Amino acid sequence: MFYKPRPVPIDLIKMRSLHARMNLTPTERKYYLNREKGFEGEVIFDKLTEKLESDCLILNDLLFELNNTEFQIDTTIIFQNTISLFDVKNYEGDYYMTSDRFYTKSDEEISNPLLQLERSQSLLRQLLKSIGFQMPVEASLVFINPKFTLYQAPLDKPIIFPTQVNRLMKKLNGVPSKLNGKHTMLAEKLVSLHKTKSRNAKLLAYEYGQIEKGFICAKCHSLSVSVDGKIGVCKNCGAEEEIESAVIRSVNELKILFPDMKITTNLVQDWCKVIKSKKTLRRILKGNFKTIKSGKFLYFE
Repeated sequence: MFYKPRPVPIDLIKMRSLHARMNLTPTERKYYLNREKGFEGEVIFDKLTEKLESDCLILNDLLFELNNTEFQIDTTIIFQNTISLFDVKNYEGDYYMTSDRFYTKSDEEISNPLLQLERSQSLLRQLLKSIGFQMPVEASLVFINPKFTLYQAPLDKPIIFPTQVNRLMKKLNGVPSKLNGKHTMLAEKLVSLHKTKSRNAKLLAYEYGQIEKGFICAKCHSLSVSVDGKIGVCKNCGAEEEIESAVIRSVNELKILFPDMKITTNLVQDWCKVIKSKKTLRRILKGNFKTIKSGKFLYFE
């Protein structure tokens, strides 16, 4: 069972918004697309692990800090006698390995994910010991994309290729396991140690005035939504959404991008752009957010 589900990371929510609302540099856009693709691969893996019928606890997207060192684990599964951690990669295309180095087919060296995996495995063992739990930690590197190929892959490394993922799920389903309160305590402790923000996160520079305003489509993330009565319609993909839902989502987006700004009706009207009626916006804000009065002014939290 999922003990800790996988939320959309805050930094990815920000990047989705900024990608739609402003012109990113080629480097920023590449970083965003890589984050998006990585998250997509993790979600694909989640859809497989949620079908596991063995007695286990699944913790997704854990970020820890030990001895001033951060490490992140995509998926952690607690069984009776072991803990399995998985680093999921959604790489696409041809890659090769040589002398413990990892390259794209065009000979561009990238960080070796096996070294990252070994580091996370070692740090998790140390973390478990520090909180009074000593269990074997198994680690696997999962390549989830069926369009991925790795040449010269070492046979003695814990690599799961796309064609082996279904076998992995069968193997996990066959793990003898009967959990008790100790395992739940461990899961609770790990979740309590999880950091919601990384101090190493890459932050893009932006200001309110330079960002294009309007509704972003909830489906395709394009800034192409127009209003037709009480419905927002995306010109890019055709998705529809009730205006109230779109306003709430847009206000939450605004709060994430600019946490220090006070949410007022005028600000939301400027942010949403396509809604002319302040009365409509005020009704939606009062119905879905806490109203704060400061002198003659109202704002919402």
